[in-house]
Amino acid sequence: MAEILFREAIKRGLAEALDSDPSVFIMGEDIGEYGGAYAVTDGFLKKYGEKRIIDTPISEAAFVGAGIGAAAGGLRPVVELMSISFSLVAFDQIVNMAANLRYMSGGQIEVPLVLRAPTGAGVQLGATHSQSFETWLAEVPGMRCVCPSTPYDALGLMRTALKDRNPVMFAEPALLYPMRGEVPDEHYEVPFGSANIQREGDDVTLISYGAGMRVLGKAADELAGRGVSAEVIDLRSLNPVDYDTLQTSVEKTNRVLTLDTARRNGGLMAEITAELQQRSSEWLDGPVVRVGAEDVPWPYNRSLEQESYPQPDDVLAALSEHLGI
Repeated sequence: MAEILFREAIKRGLAEALDSDPSVFIMGEDIGEYGGAYAVTDGFLKKYGEKRIIDTPISEAAFVGAGIGAAAGGLRPVVELMSISFSLVAFDQIVNMAANLRYMSGGQIEVPLVLRAPTGAGVQLGATHSQSFETWLAEVPGMRCVCPSTPYDALGLMRTALKDRNPVMFAEPALLYPMRGEVPDEHYEVPFGSANIQREGDDVTLISYGAGMRVLGKAADELAGRGVSAEVIDLRSLNPVDYDTLQTSVEKTNRVLTLDTARRNGGLMAEITAELQQRSSEWLDGPVVRVGAEDVPWPYNRSLEQESYPQPDDVLAALSEHLGI
């Protein structure tokens, strides 16, 4: 299998859709001549033309709304936000309109919209460009919400997103754009609602998604050196969540830690923790342990940002303190 960059995997999925489906088009800020903030759409304007690669004004509410209208009218738009932080000014369109139109119309109006956005901290973009609002949007009924952690999953989930008849929030961890990974040449898809056991183990279950998987991978390596076998699970799909896979793992290892690279307070893992506690309390040999980012605005300073961002040592310290591992 060839190794490609995370951003190239997303680009491949978009190009396949543009090549095979004339109803697909992409719009967003600086996606044309500039090639996108993270170069995902580089070269697309020349190849597909300005009717399918549309540079928009700096008004997320306007162009997200235009995407919703286009989707409702029978097209399949892909809308790129320069940062998931900017979804705030389009929340009315995303949450009240895109997610609810199918339900409120009794199924008469579909909104097959893919909303792409870089997410997360760790790349020194400051407090207003480092948010992880997929943790909020995963709560919204009527929307799918996914966040890949590997090039393989980025391509597989994008292919699935571009076939779904519902709006999809496709969150792309900014830290992972330069990451390399193997992607097969043959066609495959990653279904929504399917978690991935990245590493099998027997002693403790470690759960996260997106950029959090790198943190858990390093922690699992350290645990292995101590003779502790960690099972590492990537959610991949944040709505729907594959609770069956999580529950099966927890009932095998009897101990679990969840990691948010977003803030621990109000993070997605609070919901995961509560559900696992309810489903598997009789199987647990200790509390469901939670680790997350510090509850502060994201610093621009590199050292301060890393201090606020959860590290493998934070995972190891939490396991030692709460589970004696």
